Amino acid sequence: MTLSRSPVLSPPAAVLAAATRLPLGEAAAAYAAAGLAVFPCASGAKRPLTRHGYLDATLDPEQVRVWWRRWPTANIGLPTGRTDSQAAGDAGGFDVLDIDVHPGGSGFPALARARRAGLVGGWACLVRTPSGGLHLYYPASGEHGQESWSLPALHVDFRGVGGYVIAPPSRVVTARGRQRGYTLIATGRHPHPLDASALRHLLAPPAHQSAQFGRGVVLGSSVRLGAWLAGQPEGNRNRALFWAGCRAAEAGITEDDARGILGSAAARTGLDEREITATLASAYRTTAHRPTANAPPPTAMDRRGP
Repeated sequence: MTLSRSPVLSPPAAVLAAATRLPLGEAAAAYAAAGLAVFPCASGAKRPLTRHGYLDATLDPEQVRVWWRRWPTANIGLPTGRTDSQAAGDAGGFDVLDIDVHPGGSGFPALARARRAGLVGGWACLVRTPSGGLHLYYPASGEHGQESWSLPALHVDFRGVGGYVIAPPSRVVTARGRQRGYTLIATGRHPHPLDASALRHLLAPPAHQSAQFGRGVVLGSSVRLGAWLAGQPEGNRNRALFWAGCRAAEAGITEDDARGILGSAAARTGLDEREITATLASAYRTTAHRPTANAPPPTAMDRRGP
């Protein structure tokens, strides 16, 4: 990885470099002023504080001031992919390759494999995450961007359209109960978009692509599913994920595949990995012990179903 020595940084690297040294409210305003839409997340956590999560992200400076006056210690959420608001701004949007580190494993072996294959160069900046992992920022690609995906078994996520990340100088409480921050550690030379499809194919060649589950709910659109889950009242998100997991099990989709598709969308609503894994495991256990029922979604989903 070649580090940039140039004083002229390309967005979003220049924005992160400036924002990382500011208080949270000022950093949020700096991101918005540079064309990166923001929204507030819970202090010390990744959960969105607004009703619709990343869908509420804005460049409006007055709205940003209102949010951070109300929640002065709120973390900063940045939607990924090429959204309408980002395309209209100066920074143009970005994608993020998220390399996780958990007690059960690390995404760094997968990153090393991708580097040997020449698939992860061209990053604009590297951000160290509180777990000891990495966020690799890339310019967003294409007119409509690339859709987010997750490979839980490899501890690797791609955050494109329909995703978001927590940005410096935000801090979260780790699994060990310590509060640690997101830190910009390097900027890259000549950034260019990541080919997320090629990367996913290298790391996890698809055995099959499930098109649907349950009553016509389309698995191929994690953007729609993410927006649907984000639109649920906060106390209903586990229930929404449980219902979706049951429908996936009824359709014969493996639990691993469901974690990759549904887990990625659920994570973008603020549910943590432990909640997601436990909820989907419960859904699969429940479905295995009852006849296929094609149960209707909970009431909240009737209004916002995919």
